Amino acid sequence: MSLSSHSMPWNRLLPMTMNHHGQPGGQQYPRPYLEPGANPTWIGRVQPGNYQPAPGNPATLPRQTWAGPPAQRSRTGTLPLLIVGGILVLASLILVLPFLLGNTGVTGFVIGFIASLVPLTVVLLTVRLIDRWEPEPKRLLWFAFTWGAAVSIAGTLLIQPLFALAAPTSSEEAFTYFMATVQAPIVEEFTKSLGLLVLILAARKYFDGPVDGVVFAFTIAAGFAFTENILYFGREIASSTDPGTDLVRIFILRGVMSPFAHAVFTGTTGLIMGFAARRWHTGYAVLAFFIGLLPAMFLHNRWNSMGQNFLVEYFVVQVPIFLVAAVGIILLRLAEGKLTRQRLLEYARAGWFTPAEVEMLATSRGRRQAVRWASTRGRRDAMKSFIKGATALAFTRQRILSGRDVHLHQQDELDHLRSIPGLRAAVLQ
Repeated sequence: MSLSSHSMPWNRLLPMTMNHHGQPGGQQYPRPYLEPGANPTWIGRVQPGNYQPAPGNPATLPRQTWAGPPAQRSRTGTLPLLIVGGILVLASLILVLPFLLGNTGVTGFVIGFIASLVPLTVVLLTVRLIDRWEPEPKRLLWFAFTWGAAVSIAGTLLIQPLFALAAPTSSEEAFTYFMATVQAPIVEEFTKSLGLLVLILAARKYFDGPVDGVVFAFTIAAGFAFTENILYFGREIASSTDPGTDLVRIFILRGVMSPFAHAVFTGTTGLIMGFAARRWHTGYAVLAFFIGLLPAMFLHNRWNSMGQNFLVEYFVVQVPIFLVAAVGIILLRLAEGKLTRQRLLEYARAGWFTPAEVEMLATSRGRRQAVRWASTRGRRDAMKSFIKGATALAFTRQRILSGRDVHLHQQDELDHLRSIPGLRAAVLQ
């Protein structure tokens, strides 16, 4: 559909569709029949036995009586996780902060902190870009970041001495190589990915696909790299005879050439756990955790093993790995859009949206045009809320069709459906 700054065909968006009996709601398909296109992508496969039609739109549903979704119920569900996470972060800082200050000094810590904000910003902006289609709750992203920045660092510091006992002592070079290529990949990936396991078990409502896994993994990795960069940057200031030159050198290496290194490592674990989350089972989640650690540790080992031929290996091996990861994320985003469109089409057949609305809500181009149109009328935020509500509804339906926690998600579905008329009315008022 075509939108302009002057007009928008809202007359095509408002009418409710009727089924072939002339009643509100779409055609009812007996289970286990799959509607056409029910499996539009490889990230949201639906088993016929789990399929059920979207609820019809009752004619008596008030169009503008929206009390809002039960946000308190949703927040309460993650409150224990946030409390425990906060306690772990505070306990971890008691160990991490003295360690950083002892290695960097106050001046080195401050300069390292400021310099580390640059690669951190780059990674977090990338996370935001990946997460734009169906954003994760900010409280869980904050949990993920603090887990990486504090809890995983503390865990690494506690486990490291065990590996030091097993490291070769024939020479300092052999000891250092072992700690960099064996200890670091195993311990760091384990402590980072442990945060993913906590999230998939304690906040499974929000961790239900590969994109979610990548987003949470990138956020944890961003926190870990942030603290690690403070150590590396600050230590150059504290111990180097030429701190300015050495700081620039290590900043180029870690802040310019490899800001996504930790993100790519841990992202493989998040990706695998995200696929496991599509078919929820505690055993699948734990198994995916251990399987996902293997490629993360391998990639981490390959990175730390680069030596005299660093630049050759960087451009021949590491850059292609990064490009493959970028292409994979783009494909995940495209698949996510197709899945959203299919689920909203099912609601359209049930009378909740028109096809024109689906094209507007479930395509990047349609969303951009709709937001641009709404901005000219001072309703930009209302349009964004309408898009966000429809997307949340589509993903809630996908959770229902996955066959897990069906009754819980059906209640969420009804809450979202009740909100749609009010969100639409806010745009059109």
